[in-house]
Formats: sequence, C-alpha cells, structure tokens
Amino acid sequence: MRPADVLAIGETMVMVTPTPGGRLDADSAFILRPGGAESNVAALLARLGHATAWASAVGRDPLGDLILDALRSHGVDVELVRRDDERPTAVYFKDPTASGTRVYYYRRGSAASAMTVAEVAGWATRPSRITHISGITAAISPQCLELTRHIVFDRPLGPAAVSFDVNHRPSLWNDADAPAVLLELAQRADIVFVGRDEAAALWGTSDAESVRRLVDRPPYLIVKDAAIEAVAFTPEGVHRAPSTPVEVLDAVGAGDAFAAGWLSGFLDGRDELTRLRLGHYAASRVLMSPADLADLPPVGEIVSLLEQGAHERVADRRAGH
Repeated sequence: MRPADVLAIGETMVMVTPTPGGRLDADSAFILRPGGAESNVAALLARLGHATAWASAVGRDPLGDLILDALRSHGVDVELVRRDDERPTAVYFKDPTASGTRVYYYRRGSAASAMTVAEVAGWATRPSRITHISGITAAISPQCLELTRHIVFDRPLGPAAVSFDVNHRPSLWNDADAPAVLLELAQRADIVFVGRDEAAALWGTSDAESVRRLVDRPPYLIVKDAAIEAVAFTPEGVHRAPSTPVEVLDAVGAGDAFAAGWLSGFLDGRDELTRLRLGHYAASRVLMSPADLADLPPVGEIVSLLEQGAHERVADRRAGH
C-alpha cells in the first residue's frame, strides 16, 4: 500500500438528520450520511488534496455499505476497514432545535466497538505521516480503550506523529474515569486538539494558558474557544487566531473540520497562523452545513482567500475603519 499523509482510526456511524428546517418527527424528510469524528477528518483532508486512509470496522449491512461508498467518493482509502458479519453498523439521529442540535446515539454492541489491539498489525501495512485518533474511540468499549492506549503509548504504527482530539462525549463515559484517562492520552500525543469549555468541564481549567499548564507535554496543543478564537502552543511559541463569524446551522462536526484544516497546514509546512486560520475556515463551512462535512475548495485557493482577507483588514485599519 502507498503511504498516506494521515491514517484516521475510529468508529463511523450512519447519521440520520432532517432536511433543513425539519425536526426529528414523523413529518420530516431525512438524509443518511456517514458521521464519525476521525473519518470526518480523513474526508476533509482528502478534499484538501491529502492522501488519507481510515481504519475501523462496520457491519456487513447496507449501512456499512453506505459509509464505505461515501468515504470512497470523498477520496478516502477504506481498505483497512473490517466488515463484521455479526455486529451492526451504529447509527445516530440529529434533532435540530432553536437552542441547538440534540444528538441521539445507538452504538452499543456495534462492529467498531469490538475493535481490538490485534487489528493494529494489519493497519501498520499502511504507513502514514500522522495517525489521528480521538477520545471517542477510548470511550466506546474496554477493548477500544486498550486499543487507543496501545496506539498512543506504544506507537505500533511506526514513526507517524500521533494526533489526538480529546472529543469528550459525557454520555459514553463514567464521569469518574474520563478526566484521568483523557489527560493521560493527551499527555502522550504529539498534537492535541481540545475545546476550552471541554477542558474546563474535564479538568477545571479556566483559559487556554491553564490548559497548557496542565497538558504540558505535547509539542503542539491547540485550544479552541468556540466563536472567540483558537490558541496554539507550539515549540515556536503561542499563537492566536480569532474565529470566523458565521451563521450557524449545525455545530456538529465543526471540531473535526478545524482539526482537518490545521492538520492540512501542518502537513504542508505552513506557518502556525495559517494553520489556525485554515482550521477556522474549514470549521466555518461545516457550521453552515446540515451535515458533518462540507464542500471545500482546493487548499491553495483557501490560503489565497485568507491572505486576501488579511490584506483587506490591514487596509481597513489604515483607512480608519
């Protein structure tokens, strides 16, 4: 197998969401799409021109077919995905409301929840520059927690940098376990993404700097503060970029999009401010979409747009606006 820029590992479910304007009720029309944090990152990175692969398990059922077909169409290599003859593909439902989107998961006993450490040897046949995984995988079953620890601690996938999105899902955890386990994983990764509010709920931190004092080992820590800013702590220093203001249709998937944008800039060797701004741009496109993914132009075009916007802001300041 040819090397990948990013190998993403984790469960993907079938997302059932009403068409725009609908609710989770008998009178709405619905669309089916893949929805999974790690495969979202792989799909968006593929759209940005990177070679990506996804490793997981899905049921040998029509929902598994839907996921694999969709990810292939986005340019993601799915050859490492195992089909399970006995366990189903998981599903989740979105219910958009005026106060935000509620999500209902049906994933217990799914094919992906049965992934084990034994599968990693097969995944190592696809070398990559970055391995991307999240705290969701650690939460879906004891064997998946063991798998996540193996990947982050033991580095069985070779010299690839480990990218870890904390992605705390309270409904999947025993509250007493999540803070220690997720901190342990974050401390052993090379690149860490975490929301400021997420870190506050888990660890009692108050701002990006207090998160860094706690999560002090990774070379790269990116703290996302929703509609305000993102802060990156890197070997070169501290970098901040304000969020892109948009009209939010659905926030689910925006964090994955941010990670994809930032990782794209990292893979291309771009400066840290550009990485953060690529993350914000990708997240803004998903925030305006009813699905977890959104169309993205080529990354070179995005960078040109971002540079043009920066020049326009400088011109506005000079003109006294």
